[in-house]
Amino acid sequence: MTTAPDATPTTPATDPAAAADDATRDIADVAAVEVITAAAVHLMSAAAVKCGLAEDADAQGHLDLDEARKLITALAALVTASAPDIGNQHARSLRDGLRSLQLAFREASVVPDAPGEGPGEKYTGSVV
Repeated sequence: MTTAPDATPTTPATDPAAAADDATRDIADVAAVEVITAAAVHLMSAAAVKCGLAEDADAQGHLDLDEARKLITALAALVTASAPDIGNQHARSLRDGLRSLQLAFREASVVPDAPGEGPGEKYTGSVV
């Protein structure tokens, strides 16, 4: 614990510089594959909610296909670009989740996209 110029003791919890140092150390300890898969899981979760796949009773209230399209496209780009580096074990499950979201989007859409024109399909190819 240190003492600030006004004689108020500071701890890592109250010192922003110490908190930033701790966060940097935490990030440094995480493997790139874990950061990539965590980002992909966040994109998948958000896209699933926007496709109306949430488990709550108001799932259709969350339906927003414009937002879902953006999230799925970002996910497709991330998965496609990172697959050679993260290895088949990780990439396979991400590709499966991505494909499921692309199909769910097609099912939820009133006006279907042409094959190869759906969200993320410029990176993955057509899913139909």
